[in-house]
Amino acid sequence: MAAPADRDDGAQSIPTAGDGRGVYSTVSPAAPAARHGVDEAFRALPLGTLADAALSRARALGAGDASCRIQRVRSARLEVGDGAVRGSEDTTRTGLGVRVRWGGGWGFAAVPEVTPEAAGVAVDRAVALARACPGGADLAPEPVHPGATWLSPYRTNPFDVPAAERVAVLAGWSARLLRAPHVRTVVAYLSTVQENTFYADLAGTTALQQRVRVHPVLFAFGEDPRTGARASLRTLGPPTARGWEYLAGDGWDWDAELAALPGELAAKLRATPVEPGRYDLVLDPSHLWLTLHETVGHATEADRALGHEMSYAGGTFVRPEQVGSLRFGSPLMQVTADRTSAHGLATVGYDDEGVQARSWDLVRDGVLAGLQHDRRTAAATGAGRSTGCAYAESATHVPLPRMPNVSLRPAPGGPGTAQLIAGVDDGVYLVGSDAWSIDSWRRGFQFTAQRCYRIRKGQLAGQLAGVAYQGDTTGFWGALRGVGGPGTYAVFGADQCGKGQPLQLAATSHGCPATLFAGVRVVNTGTAAP
Repeated sequence: MAAPADRDDGAQSIPTAGDGRGVYSTVSPAAPAARHGVDEAFRALPLGTLADAALSRARALGAGDASCRIQRVRSARLEVGDGAVRGSEDTTRTGLGVRVRWGGGWGFAAVPEVTPEAAGVAVDRAVALARACPGGADLAPEPVHPGATWLSPYRTNPFDVPAAERVAVLAGWSARLLRAPHVRTVVAYLSTVQENTFYADLAGTTALQQRVRVHPVLFAFGEDPRTGARASLRTLGPPTARGWEYLAGDGWDWDAELAALPGELAAKLRATPVEPGRYDLVLDPSHLWLTLHETVGHATEADRALGHEMSYAGGTFVRPEQVGSLRFGSPLMQVTADRTSAHGLATVGYDDEGVQARSWDLVRDGVLAGLQHDRRTAAATGAGRSTGCAYAESATHVPLPRMPNVSLRPAPGGPGTAQLIAGVDDGVYLVGSDAWSIDSWRRGFQFTAQRCYRIRKGQLAGQLAGVAYQGDTTGFWGALRGVGGPGTYAVFGADQCGKGQPLQLAATSHGCPATLFAGVRVVNTGTAAP
């Protein structure tokens, strides 16, 4: 079987292997998305008056520092099963949160009411908490950013699209898949979010922001009429900070993916069980992003490095003092963190502590080069300024250090996917993310994929079933032997990454090129214990 063709630099690519071969189609980059004004309903709130009421009250009570966030988050979800609506919801949460420093302690409180009186009540509660919990950490300094406004780029706000049109698109996509005789059922989801925030602090920073994101996804469940074998596939189109135009092909070729998916599912139904052993792996960016998220993204969060999160989602093997010395992977490994990239799920103008967004290195030439900081962890570790990673799910949540857009950089002039595969004598090519597990130190892990192809003597040789690879983080990244060029680079991500107690959800994008890892342990999930 032929190896995947690679796209031209700058084009967005998706796997469209209707015959199981993993070939690609390309989508030319669209013109920059239009910018729209901040939602008038949010602007109509007395934002300045509310912030002034909170900050004036904090100053009157003797607060050494104080900030106020007014936030409105609208979230909608639509579910369509075999073309019929199964359920929908559309919710809006509005609130006001304040954080104050008083007498050496920090306090946070929030109220759902957006009135000056409620703002004063929130400050009183936050001060009372600070009095009860003295000895809080300092915040790293940040320049003042007065009168800032930032909007994410998009053409059409998905909330301006009639509900009937949203249903029609998902139903039409489902009908295309259901025409294949081996596709038994199709479930489609559409998630849309609009997030508006107004931030103000005693130092003088004010920031008004709006961002929109959207995520359509379809699950196709199939059965082989001859053998009775069952399998499922989902679309790989990622969540993105775009508008409704995304569903029309701006940023992802949905038409090509839907045309290819039935053939890919048919091949998966006939897949051969994998023989356990050690294989060279070629990882498509549609798969590698999740491995990057779990083993590098979460591992380099500064609060975990300081020992936080242990009681819920675990800590990390990384320590702050290892920046500049820890060998994270092979010299081919270059990982950047970014809060500024267009259409990134974690992209903002300013974080929830008033820090201006920027980009920086996490891993350089395989060595740990930085961490993800908010203002507290930056001060605690002596990092200087925050990297702008403070984020709260809503005004009623306290900001936490949250992951920016974390990406593995392509190699300038690097090989294409077909070239990486051609250099493998005995291996596996993995496409699409699926199940995963990782230990509480972000070391030992296991990952599976949507589709896995056997590689024999540089050629793809049909799909495999039951493939899972295992390893430890630094050993795995140390086995990185090939990094694809810019033509193999694509951006994926997660729109529901959980962290904190109480749980908070956040969204983040991850860009990756195609990659080659040598001698990775592969098990068969149908016969071997993880």
